[in-house]
This record gives sequence, C-alpha cells and structure tokens, in this order.
Amino acid sequence: MSEEKKTAPIRDQASVERRVAGASSQILDIIGLKGQAQPSEPFPLACSGYASEEGVIRMRHPWSFYGASDTDLRAAIGRLRKDLPTSGWKIVKDGTDGSQADSPQIIANSDDGQLSVDLVLSIEPAGGEYKSSIEVVVVSTCFRQEPGETPSAG
Repeated sequence: MSEEKKTAPIRDQASVERRVAGASSQILDIIGLKGQAQPSEPFPLACSGYASEEGVIRMRHPWSFYGASDTDLRAAIGRLRKDLPTSGWKIVKDGTDGSQADSPQIIANSDDGQLSVDLVLSIEPAGGEYKSSIEVVVVSTCFRQEPGETPSAG
C-alpha cells in the first residue's frame, strides 16, 4: 500500500495576505466598538507536515482589540456570535478556551474553507496589569507559492 503525498494548492501570497487582512478588518467592523486595535501585519508561517524545501506556508494575522468596557467587550462577542454566520463564516466552536479562566472562545471557518478565525474574550481583573480584550487570530489554509516566488515577511 503506497502512502499518498499531501500536496498544497498554489496560490499567490500577496492575494492570500490581502484576504487575511480583509477578514481581520471585517471582524473589527463586527466588533463595532470604540477602542484600540493592536494590529500587526499578516505574516507567512511554515505549515507542519510538509518538507521545508516544498515552501508550503500559511498566512497568520494575530491582533487584539482593547480599550472598551468589559460589558461592551461581552456584547461584541455576542455580536460576533450572531453576525459571523451571516457574514460568510461557519462557527465550528462556541465555548471556552480551556484555560484556567475558561475564557469565551469562538472558532469559525470561512464558507469557502480558506480561512479560520480564533476569537477569545479575555476579561481581566480591575486594577490588574493587563487590559480586557478580544484576542483575534486569522489564518489561511496551507498553500504553495508560484514557482520562483519567495516568501515575503508580510
């Protein structure tokens, strides 16, 4: 019996990066609060299960939203729960993150299966070192770049 080798589709990194950034923007719009987003840029990350010389990557965009009240952040998670399915996302997990704090967590996949988002509501004690926030990570599926294209830093 031969083992079938896993192959990743060829996609343009810049297009995937724009799509991931666009999904993050869409999620920020659904959050719909005044506050601060600690943005980063999407960046390439090697995909496990592939040899490094195959150049198989995914785009990852972690960021957080903070500066709103705990009540408003809880309401924003409720909006995400309600609006993600009508905005092209399928919720695949809606529960807690399994941490000691049992923080609310929503994981959703884009309708076309090309993106996933992991959202965690982190409520911090008043007067604590950290601010309450919604932690967001948008990732793409694994892909290979066009032959000759090298991964950019984002």
